[in-house]
Amino acid sequence: MRTVEHTRQGEAARVLTLREGARRPTPGGGEVLVRMLVRPIHPGDLIGVEGLPGQPEQQSGARTPGVEGMGVVESVGADVRTLRPGQRVAVFPAPGTWGDFVAVPADLAVPVPDGVGDETAALMLVNPLTLRMLYRAIEKALRGQTGPVLQTAAGSSIGRLVGAAAVRHDLRLINLVRSTSGAEKTRTLYPSQPTIATCDDDWREQVRRHAGERGVQVVLDCVGGPMTQDLAELLADGGTLISYGHLSSGTTSLEALPLMARELTVRGVSILHWTSRTPGERAEDVAFARDLAQNTPDLLDVAASYDLADFKAAIEHARRPAKSGTVLLTTPRTADSGNEAA
Repeated sequence: MRTVEHTRQGEAARVLTLREGARRPTPGGGEVLVRMLVRPIHPGDLIGVEGLPGQPEQQSGARTPGVEGMGVVESVGADVRTLRPGQRVAVFPAPGTWGDFVAVPADLAVPVPDGVGDETAALMLVNPLTLRMLYRAIEKALRGQTGPVLQTAAGSSIGRLVGAAAVRHDLRLINLVRSTSGAEKTRTLYPSQPTIATCDDDWREQVRRHAGERGVQVVLDCVGGPMTQDLAELLADGGTLISYGHLSSGTTSLEALPLMARELTVRGVSILHWTSRTPGERAEDVAFARDLAQNTPDLLDVAASYDLADFKAAIEHARRPAKSGTVLLTTPRTADSGNEAA
């Protein structure tokens, strides 16, 4: 069994190592053992390895990154009746998916619909479920209004999902991207939505013109860092900044933001809290994710695929600014399980 591990936090390419011959986990009661075939590299996976600026290291023993992926049920634990060996499943949250096997509670292993490819299935949960969480946060912040909403990293995987949902729900959305070429791509996808490149010196003025007299009601931000202060200044009084990522390498302190003077709200959203929703709500979210994977798989775009052993090259690709889609780590279906096969 292969697994990618780290024993301390730091730059991913330096602290992560490939371990071969690791012991295969055993499913407990109510769990299934999944032979992982495809796993995405999400920004949050790398944050878990590297940590955030100013936060203490949270590490004890060896850890394997990854919380999502697609694989095949290898075996089932006691009391599991809903899944069977050989069945394709998407898993989340399943810490340690950057290994050949992972044990996961059966209710967090979602059967993959017929006709949905392995790569699409590997991306079926985290980003669509994040979209559902973000939209609920946006609706709460807008309090019945229609926007406008300003989103950063509009060309990212989640940014594209937000753009598609805005078209469907008639949400006034203003997109921010880093480059002129990225702006052109996003305008092609969503011509009705203003898209602005932050490489333009006047990008803030462009946002204000598109926002109109009411100003920006909500900012949806996954960049963070020094840009946070600019985003807060673009908010209308009483507006809300929703933070759900940290792609920037810098920080901005809350004291630097005019929270009290302008009655601004800062709210965090994390996919890792999705399991705190009720079983009924989670079932609705999963049904949405399955429907999206079946009917609009182009929204779950893949940038490239690498073998698990080539994780360093995959991480480098995942960090390319001009990349479109998500980078995947794969294991061939024909690969045997090493000494476990005996």
